[in-house]
Amino acid sequence: MAEATPAGTVTGPAALHWSTCPAGSDAPRGTYCSTIKVPLDHTKPKGRQINLTLSIAGALDAPRTLVVNPGGPGQSGIGTAKLVWSSLPEDVGAQYNVVSFDPRGVGASTPVSCGDTKKLIKHPAVPYTPATEAQEQARRTVAGKIAEQCQANSKDLLPYITTANAARDMDRIRTAFHQDKLDYLGYSYGTKLGATYATLFPSHTGRMILDSVVDPTVTTYASQYEQDPALQHRAEQFFAWVAKKDSTYHLGTSAAKVSAAWNTVRKQLDAHPAGGRAGSAELDDLLASVMYLDIQWGDVAKAVSDYRRGDARDLLGATDQLAFGGVDPAQLAYNCVDDAWPRDWATLHKETAAAAPKSPLFAWLNTWYSAPCAFWKAPTAPPVKIGAAKVPPILLLQAKDDPATPLVGAQHMRQVLAGSRLVVAGGGNHGQYLFDNNPCMDKHGSHYLLTGHLPTADTTCPATPAP
Repeated sequence: MAEATPAGTVTGPAALHWSTCPAGSDAPRGTYCSTIKVPLDHTKPKGRQINLTLSIAGALDAPRTLVVNPGGPGQSGIGTAKLVWSSLPEDVGAQYNVVSFDPRGVGASTPVSCGDTKKLIKHPAVPYTPATEAQEQARRTVAGKIAEQCQANSKDLLPYITTANAARDMDRIRTAFHQDKLDYLGYSYGTKLGATYATLFPSHTGRMILDSVVDPTVTTYASQYEQDPALQHRAEQFFAWVAKKDSTYHLGTSAAKVSAAWNTVRKQLDAHPAGGRAGSAELDDLLASVMYLDIQWGDVAKAVSDYRRGDARDLLGATDQLAFGGVDPAQLAYNCVDDAWPRDWATLHKETAAAAPKSPLFAWLNTWYSAPCAFWKAPTAPPVKIGAAKVPPILLLQAKDDPATPLVGAQHMRQVLAGSRLVVAGGGNHGQYLFDNNPCMDKHGSHYLLTGHLPTADTTCPATPAP
């Protein structure tokens, strides 16, 4: 599929000029970017303006424009356009150019900052599951300091870093391309963004795919308690997969034995951190990171297996990549402002402690990940109740055992978006269309983008074979 080189200006209500992408962005070579202005506060359209950086792949004169969001919230998107467009079947790519963007607060689009958070987190980190009150207090202190630094560095931006405002920004993208309707593909958090857009702008909603669907009926705070058991279930599937390959990894011949071996390694790392910097928290981070895609399972199993044999190099290399990046300020900004969070720590402690017996590997990890929201100073925004009678039918794609966006969320989204269709694939990989090598799911997505026709009823697809 040959790509036309973007050059010059797209005419319309807001002229766009395409050139090289900002230095330091994650845009791949050959990607072109443009910047538009959007109001910081959409209730004051002529007030302070902020930058929104877009990227494009495909022909500028393609009949349709597909806007894509990769998730997060707070994930940079300007590298996504080329990735998606180059993955589309040729007939679909001929009909669309693909536009992605760094949402407000992110990367090249007037970013929020929390200052240097790396200095707040020492490694090995305090274990996620607190064994003592002192351990819990240490993590509470860090969470509070992160919230303070975010407020100090981005006080003027934080109240406006919301999904509703990001959806309003997308309508500015639509008008910039002189499109009557917005065609959209959103993954993970991008499903919340897309559904919010469809609720706010139903008459301008075109063909929309929501892939790996966020639950629209619960708050961001409550959603983590949906994730906890789903992550634990996925970990148990991982342990069962490792057990089937015991001749390779030597971690046990059953899921229970692998789980026991894993917990033994966690205790060993707490007693004697690998390399002086990788304890149980770092191993927990590593496990959580590979729950999203089973293609990474072998690397983690090998790292732990090698560690048990006395070789910690792979384990350290993998944990170092995850452990030393600091916090994601944009993700916190969206999570903490989109919904109201409990401001008393006793509530978080009580609810996390109640979740932990069924999700021992993830309940406290999930709570600490967003714990700064309990200390956030910026006011929360009135939530948008997703779903309205005028929202057109939408295609929902979901993996049955997705740990990050559990199936119940897709089922609830199907209920609030009347007339939509839900396609559920086996397996648990997060992100189905184009990126799971699932021909059945890809067929449904591509057919819809080409024709605008949804399946006649909800349906299922087989799982992609495990690695």
